[in-house]
Amino acid sequence: MSISTEGVGGGYTSIHAGNQVSQAKQTLDGETFLNLLVAQLRYQDPSSPMDTTEMMAQTTQLASMEKLTSIADATLETFALQMRATAAEFVGKDVSYTAADGSTVNGRVSSVSFAGAVPELLVDGVKVSLDSVSGILGAPAEEPAPTTTTDSSAS
Repeated sequence: MSISTEGVGGGYTSIHAGNQVSQAKQTLDGETFLNLLVAQLRYQDPSSPMDTTEMMAQTTQLASMEKLTSIADATLETFALQMRATAAEFVGKDVSYTAADGSTVNGRVSSVSFAGAVPELLVDGVKVSLDSVSGILGAPAEEPAPTTTTDSSAS
C-alpha cells in the first residue's frame, strides 16, 4: 500500500546568506500537525482504526506547545523592552565596562543605539554593548551651594 505525503511535508527549506545557512522551519507547527493528523485519519487501516484517546492526547500536547511558545515569545519581548529601558537610564551616567582587550574602562554614557538586538551605549565616543557594562559608578558628591546670610540687626 502506498501513502501519498503530498501537502504533509515538514517544510524544511534552506536560506543561503553568504556563508551562513539557516533552516526557516525546524519545528512542528499547528498546521503541519493537523495535516499529519488528517493524513493519518485518511490512510488508517479500517480493521484497526486510530485510538481516539491517543488522538486527543496529541491534540492536547499541540495546544500546550502552542501556549508555551506564545509565553516564551512574550517573555523574550519583555526582556528586550527591559534591556532598552535599562540602557536608556544609563545616559549621563558614569559606567565601567570590559573592553575588547579585557581591561576595565570607565566613562560617561552620552547616547544609546537600539539598532541591534542588544542596545549599544556610546561611552566617551566608544560603542559599548550593554552586555559589556560591568557597573554603574557612583555620582560624584555635589558640593553644597554657598549660603549667604544677611544680618538685619546691623541697621
